Amino acid sequence: MRRGLGFGPGAISPFIKVMILSNIIVFIVQKLYPELTFQLGLTPSRFYSEFPNLLYQPFTYMFLHGSFWHIFFNMFILWMFGTEIENGWGSKKFGRFYILAGLAGALLTLIVNSSQPYPVIGASAAIYGVLVAYWVMYPNRHLYIYFLFPIKVKWAIPGLMLLGFLFSGGNVAHMAHLGGAVFGLLYLKMDWRWAHLARPFKNIHHRRQETKMTKNRQQAEDVMKRVDAILDKINEVGMENISKSDRKFLEEASSELSRKKSTKDR
Repeated sequence: MRRGLGFGPGAISPFIKVMILSNIIVFIVQKLYPELTFQLGLTPSRFYSEFPNLLYQPFTYMFLHGSFWHIFFNMFILWMFGTEIENGWGSKKFGRFYILAGLAGALLTLIVNSSQPYPVIGASAAIYGVLVAYWVMYPNRHLYIYFLFPIKVKWAIPGLMLLGFLFSGGNVAHMAHLGGAVFGLLYLKMDWRWAHLARPFKNIHHRRQETKMTKNRQQAEDVMKRVDAILDKINEVGMENISKSDRKFLEEASSELSRKKSTKDR
């Protein structure tokens, strides 16, 4: 895909390997138990009418597929375009991105097609998120259409998505595809902004920590002032002539200082 006549991105990366195996296993179980499709697929009308009993469906639907070619092309595209991204991001970040793209597809489906009575299945929403991520990250790479015609990624991937939208049948989950694609675009384009969005919350936490530290410091100073006053009184009248409350306060302050010193030394 990247070097001369070489084919593919290389060895299957860890998270993608898990996804491919998981999808294949679930597909085999589907063939043995067809009712699994209706139980684990995302059916918007049932999701709302039986809420919250089917909250798992926005997650499980992305592991189901309708045919051999459906699962083959989804897993093939995941390997072809996702491997390099996972190798660059790491499996944890890529896995989170993949699942969130699938959930975004489910969310848009539930919003737009809320009364749909038949299930949506397939990893395509997550796959569209991966395609968009690759499109944003490597726009000037070349893809060989039919292994013959080199076209830059920035033109090839939108073209393939458009053709899929225009010429696919009526049983295609367009809202799921769109949800995954939009999520992928927002994730990549807004990635630099997350730190800015989180900064106010970090500032609040920092201010709270400063306030807590100032309060603790002030309390420690008040304790030491009273300890000094009691010690001065002991110098004047002797230990046996100070009040019980002063003696108790001095003992508690001494114990607290010893505890803090012990904790610090560990």
